[in-house]
Amino acid sequence: MASSSDVNPSADHTPGTESGSTPDPVRRGRVRLRRAAVMAVPAVAVAAGLAIMTAEGALGVSFSISGMPFTVTAKSLDGTGFEQFGALDSMIENSPNAGDTGGQVLVVTSAIKSATLDSLCQSVDLGGTNLLIKAGSGSSKVQATDLTTDSTELSGDASFNNIEIGNDASTLTKAGVKGPKGVFSQQADTVHIDNLRQTNYATTAGVFKLPGLKLSFSDSGC
Repeated sequence: MASSSDVNPSADHTPGTESGSTPDPVRRGRVRLRRAAVMAVPAVAVAAGLAIMTAEGALGVSFSISGMPFTVTAKSLDGTGFEQFGALDSMIENSPNAGDTGGQVLVVTSAIKSATLDSLCQSVDLGGTNLLIKAGSGSSKVQATDLTTDSTELSGDASFNNIEIGNDASTLTKAGVKGPKGVFSQQADTVHIDNLRQTNYATTAGVFKLPGLKLSFSDSGC
């Protein structure tokens, strides 16, 4: 709807414009520019908020999972800065691996700020054969920073230091990752797991060092 100043120029009370005179086109242009700038503020604020949340780890940088689970084992894992919470991973539309899942998998996300793994093994069942990756079985161990794993199964003998159970996932602070609001979670200063075994759908890391890396095909997995 047009303003009264647009309908009746004689009623224009813009500073510097006398009653009955022709409005200054430069000043009118400035007024319209200010109005446009005000309308743009909410969109800019939302974009800035998303950028800040991503930088703080409130929103993870996600990717579409293949929908093929893989097994990860290790003799032991030692981590500093541990968090764990529920999440939902999604496949691409019409993924051949969706099955009856609807293209989504409910997972437990484990985040570790800094991790060391002894004798890492990872295997993917390709149907009749397994892609096998091994590393860190010698004196040098696997090292990872900002490590996250999305798992449907996790087992081992675990111990934690200064653990907090029942946190809201959006308030986590130990590993620099924040989960969804209202989701149950836990966190600890450190974690140690012997005989680690995971069924994973996704893994990410800032840095992943794999000394003694060996890749092969095998009749059996990890």
